[in-house]
Amino acid sequence: MIRLALIAFPVLLLAACGEKEQTASRGYKADGKPFQGAQNAYVVKGWAPGDKAAWENQLRSRAQTQNEYVRVN
Repeated sequence: MIRLALIAFPVLLLAACGEKEQTASRGYKADGKPFQGAQNAYVVKGWAPGDKAAWENQLRSRAQTQNEYVRVN
């Protein structure tokens, strides 16, 4: 039993070293900036794709409506 454990333990340790590196493959395409966003009918009115200031204002507004302190008071 001990002999089996002495053989199995190093084998398990070496098995962990066999993991392949997880890097991006050849077909990888980097994402664009979030404020460049979608160009469809489902975006918020008053926001145009590529308008960073309007994007930040929309995020700030959305965060405030989710703030419990602001909602209660």
